[in-house]
Amino acid sequence: MHALSVTLEEAASWIQPYARVFLSGNAATPTPFLEALESHLHSLKGVEFCGLLQMGTALKPVAGSPFHYRSFFLGPHDRMGIGNGVVDYVPIFLSEIPKLIRSGHIPLDWAVVMVSPPDPHGYMSLGTEVIASKAAVENAARTIALINPHMPRVHGDAFIHMSQVFATVDIDHPLPTLEEIPFTEVEQKLGHNIASLIEDGDTLQLGIGNIPNAVLHALKGKKDLGLHTEMVSTAILNALKEGIITGSRKTLHPEKIIGTLMLGSRELYDFAHDNPLLEMHPSDYVNNPMVIAQNRHMVAINTALEVDLTGQVCADSIGTRMYSGFGGQLDFMRGAAMSEGGKPIIAVTSTANVKGVMHSRITPLLKPGSGVVTTRGDVRYVVTEYGIADLYGKTLSERAEALIHVAHPDFRETLHKGAWDRGLFPRSMHLGLQTQR
Repeated sequence: MHALSVTLEEAASWIQPYARVFLSGNAATPTPFLEALESHLHSLKGVEFCGLLQMGTALKPVAGSPFHYRSFFLGPHDRMGIGNGVVDYVPIFLSEIPKLIRSGHIPLDWAVVMVSPPDPHGYMSLGTEVIASKAAVENAARTIALINPHMPRVHGDAFIHMSQVFATVDIDHPLPTLEEIPFTEVEQKLGHNIASLIEDGDTLQLGIGNIPNAVLHALKGKKDLGLHTEMVSTAILNALKEGIITGSRKTLHPEKIIGTLMLGSRELYDFAHDNPLLEMHPSDYVNNPMVIAQNRHMVAINTALEVDLTGQVCADSIGTRMYSGFGGQLDFMRGAAMSEGGKPIIAVTSTANVKGVMHSRITPLLKPGSGVVTTRGDVRYVVTEYGIADLYGKTLSERAEALIHVAHPDFRETLHKGAWDRGLFPRSMHLGLQTQR
């Protein structure tokens, strides 16, 4: 069967009440299709959209919306609806999302994805996001592909064929970009501390934001680093130009950059277009801990919202309020831990500014209701701008002492008292601290 070629309005009119629709996300968010749906709100009663990290403001999940979002990872778009009943979150590792779809646990009526123009053989690349989009196309009853000349043709396990889609829509939609924000002096110090753990030839996983960018900036002089990472960002371009990243010592996919999503500048998308150096694969491959561990000297760098004095890491919620999700943090922490010479790292600035008030990210206890994304058994290094706490093989009291040492000095006394109140320190230690004051 040949795919139909239709307009956005025609495609939007096919979404009927109570359908379940998968949407590609991040820079591949099908914004033109969502904008077309806004004129069909009467048909969206009971419709469930599922996916992760939708970008833009089209089809906002505001209170009273007739549709519902099932999110596998919360971004700014999802957070606006998480408390009003329109958005709900599925706690799941990024590595498990394709399997969830393939298993039929979440049957899909439609998959809507944004793709590159087809090549002469009819293959279209999923481009900037592959996470679960390929699984959705292969398992949805019908697929609508938005063919966008701005979408890079990215290599890897990132292709779908024209024969797999029900309809195509030609669009001309510039991809959303994520511009880099200059990192702070604190983030720069943190980046240098992390860089001190990275050796020539290591393979890195870097997340999103200023801390990974600060790490890459601090890697000047390092050689032959590789990338096997969830997200490919603009910050890698300078490291490639300077010869810091070559992948020549990688033991899995040598001389290749491996990722599952891409978000950054137009320069990054242009770099990725038809470039054999970069491969994108579904998250059940990229984020599979057993695959990750095949990279010798795998260094996973992830961030957190809070770390308690025993090493429990909260990265998905602020108390009971959901903020993001599991993502791939534990996938990579465990993969790096299993890697020969690997290093799982949690990187946090020592404090957070909440409504003008400074709070310590290292805390005696996590906030009530906070979720533990990375367990105390999975944590090895916790790094702040004040140093490196290596928790491997340490007792609870030794962990607390190491974490207090890298906390902000203004909070260390409070943390000592908190550790004593938790029973992590003997009473004599706390009394000794009081005497020294």
